[in-house]
Amino acid sequence: MNKAITDGLQLMPPAFADGLGVWSSGDGTAGSDTYAGSGEGVYVSADQNFAGCIEILSTSALQKLRYMGQTTILPGCYLRITARVKAISGPLPQIRIAGWAGGAGDLHVEGLTETGPETIMPTYGEVVEVSAIVGTGARTGVDMVWSDAIYGHFGIDIISGAGGVIRVDDITIEDVTTVFLRDMMGVVDVRDYGAKGDGVTDDSAAFEAADADANGREVLVSAGTYYLGEHVTIENQIRFEGTITMPESKRILLQKNYDFATYADAFGNEEIAFKKAFQALLNNSGHESLDLCGRRIQLSAPIDMQAAEGSKTSYATRRVIRNGQFEAVENSAWDTVTVTSQATYSADSPRTLTGVTNVANIAVGSLVSGNGVGREIYVKAVNVAAQTVTINKPLYDAEGTQVFTFDRFQYLLDFSGFESLSNFIIDDVELNGQGRASCIMLAKDGSIFHVRDCFINKPANRGLTSIGGACQGLTIDRCQFLSNEMSLPVAERVTIGFNANMNDVKIRDCRVVRFKHFCTLAGTGNLITGNHWFHGDGEDLGVRKGGIIFTSPNCKSIITGNYIDNNFIEMTNEHDATPALGQQYSFGGLTMTGNIFTANNVASWFNFIVIKPFGTGHFVHGLSVTGNTFRSLNGNIQRVETVDTTFADLDYSRMRNVLFYGNTFNGVTEETVNPAMIEHSQSTASRTWVIDTAPTLPFGGRARVVETLQNEGSITNGSNSVDYSTPWIEPSYGTDMTQIAVNWQNAVKGTVWARVRMDKPL
Repeated sequence: MNKAITDGLQLMPPAFADGLGVWSSGDGTAGSDTYAGSGEGVYVSADQNFAGCIEILSTSALQKLRYMGQTTILPGCYLRITARVKAISGPLPQIRIAGWAGGAGDLHVEGLTETGPETIMPTYGEVVEVSAIVGTGARTGVDMVWSDAIYGHFGIDIISGAGGVIRVDDITIEDVTTVFLRDMMGVVDVRDYGAKGDGVTDDSAAFEAADADANGREVLVSAGTYYLGEHVTIENQIRFEGTITMPESKRILLQKNYDFATYADAFGNEEIAFKKAFQALLNNSGHESLDLCGRRIQLSAPIDMQAAEGSKTSYATRRVIRNGQFEAVENSAWDTVTVTSQATYSADSPRTLTGVTNVANIAVGSLVSGNGVGREIYVKAVNVAAQTVTINKPLYDAEGTQVFTFDRFQYLLDFSGFESLSNFIIDDVELNGQGRASCIMLAKDGSIFHVRDCFINKPANRGLTSIGGACQGLTIDRCQFLSNEMSLPVAERVTIGFNANMNDVKIRDCRVVRFKHFCTLAGTGNLITGNHWFHGDGEDLGVRKGGIIFTSPNCKSIITGNYIDNNFIEMTNEHDATPALGQQYSFGGLTMTGNIFTANNVASWFNFIVIKPFGTGHFVHGLSVTGNTFRSLNGNIQRVETVDTTFADLDYSRMRNVLFYGNTFNGVTEETVNPAMIEHSQSTASRTWVIDTAPTLPFGGRARVVETLQNEGSITNGSNSVDYSTPWIEPSYGTDMTQIAVNWQNAVKGTVWARVRMDKPL
C-alpha cells in the first residue's frame, strides 16, 4: 500500500536544485530561518557523488536541516526518511534523521521521540546513508513513534560539527507501510493508532480509533498485553494475537464476532473471558445469545453471575447461553460452607427467622435444616442490622427458638446475586460438577428460566436450585440429569435434581438417573410429560424415596406419559406453617395418566403413590389416576398407593372426586379401583348382606357411595322361589366403614354387583 498513490499524498520533498527557500535551519515551522537567506548553506550543482546537493557550514554544536513542507502522518502509515551525507572539511560530525512533530492548530506535540539513530562520519569524502522510520504505532523497527502527530517537518541533525562542512544529497521520504502490515487492504492494527500493548498504558482510545477507521476491515490486536481502562465497543471484525486486561466494571463489546472463542483469545483466560462475554451479553452486545463455540470452560471457583455483569440487579430481556461445557476443577472454593445459628420462628411470620445469631455469616442461598423444617428450604435474603433471615417457604413445625444449620453449596453458575432475572435460557450446555460443585442457582425472583437440551452432570448436591421466585414458569426440556451417586444405595444419597417454589413449571422429555429425589415442587400448575426418572440401586429389598414431591397439597398438576422407575410420587404439605387443615385447599388437583410405574427388588410395603399429611383434617379432593401401568419385578408389592401417617392421617369421610381406573397391575397383590365393581355372592338366605370393599378402594378408603347395585341372575328365598323385593343400601358400614350393607325385605340369597366409591364425586 503506497500512501502517495492511494491517498494522493505528496511525501517526497523537493530537490535542493529547486531552491533552498523551503529548507530551514530551524524546526521547519513557518517563519523559521531558511538556507536561502543565510550564508550557512549553498547549492552545489556538480559533485562527484551527488547530482546536486546542499553544502552546509555548521556554525553550532547542533546544526539543523528541515523541510518546511508539512509531511502528513496518517494512522497505519509508516514513512522512511533517508539522507546521504559526506564530510568535506573540519570536525567529523554525527548525523541523524530528525523532525518536528506538528498537531492540531500547528502546535508542537510534546513528549514524542523526534530523532533517529546517530551515525558518526568515518572520514572525509565517504558517503554515509542515514535513515529513520516514523509512524503512529510502537512497532519493532519504528524509530520515531508519533501516535498523536498529524504532520511533521523532516530533515537531519548535524551534531558536534561546528566549523565543519558537509554535503547532503536530496532527502527522500517514502511509504514503507507494507513492511509492517501483512494485509493492509483487510487489517488495521491497534498499534498503528497509538496502542502501546505494555499492560499499563490505557489503550482504550487506540482501540476505538482503530475500529472507527476500519470501515469493514478487520481490527488486529497484535502481540502484547493491552490495558483497557474504559468501556470499548468494536463494530468491525476483530482478531487477537495479543491479550487484553480490563477492570471488572468495564466491558468490551464485540459486535461482529461476539462469541466465547473470541473473548477467550482476547483475555487468555477462560473464566475471565466467560465473565466478560456474559457482561457484554447483558449490555447491548447486539446479540441475543452467547455461543460458547463448543468449548469446555474449566472453572476453579463458582461464577457469581451478577458480579460478573457488575451493574445490574435485575434483567428481563431474553438472553441465551448456548453450545458448550462448564466443568469444576479441583479447588477448595467448591467446599460447602456450614454455619449454625440460633433463631426464632413464628407461624405469624412464616417466611422469617428472627433474632438470628451469627447472622452476618449466613450466605444467601444456604439450605436450612432443623427441627420442623421441610425439604428444600433456602435463605432468600439476610438483614444483618435486623438480625433476620428471609426463607423461601414456611416451616411446618418449628415454632419457638432452636439452632438451625445453614449449608451454602457452591454452584458453577450462581445467579443469586440478581434480585430478578427473567427470560433467560441455557441451551445445549453441559454443566459438569465433577462431584465437587452444584450446577445452577437461580436469582431471587423472576420468571421463565429455560434449560433445554442440557446435561446436568455429577452435581455435588443440587442440579438446579431456586431460592425464591425466579422459578415462576421454569421450563426444563430434553435434559439429562446424571447423579454423582450412581453407585450409592438410595438411603445414602443426598443429591437432588432441582426444586421449584413457584407455579407453572414445565418438565418435558428429560432423563434422570439415580438421585435422592428428582425434584421438589412447591408451586402449582406443573406439567410433567415424557420424562424417565429412575432412582433405584442394586440393594435387595432396597429403600426407595420420592421421585417427585409436591408440597402444595392441591398441586393442580399433570403427570402424563412418564417412566417412573424405582421411586414414588409424593404429595405433602410440609411447606405450611399451620399444616392442619384450615381455610386452604386439601390434597388433590393431580392427574396421573398414561405413565409407566416400575420397581425392582423392593419390599412388599413399597408404594408408587404416597400422600403424607403434616397436619390433621386433610382429605383428597380431585385425584385422577388413569391409564397407567404399575409393575413390580422380583417380588410383589402389596398395593400401589398409601397414606404415610407419620404426622397425621386423612379424613376419609370427606374424600371427593377420586378417579382410579383403567390401570394395569403386574406384581401387585391388591389392585386398586375407584369406582370399584364389587361382586358378592350370598349362598345362604339373609335379610342383610354385608359386602366388603377392602382392599380394592384406594388408600383403604371407606365405602361412601354405592352408585349402582345390579342382580346377576335371580334373587331367591330359602325355598329357591324368586324374590322381587327392592333392597336398600347402607354405605360406610362396619367398624372401619369399608363395607356396605344390602338390606332386603325378606331373607334371600343370590349374586349382585355393586359399583362402590370411596369418595363423593360432587
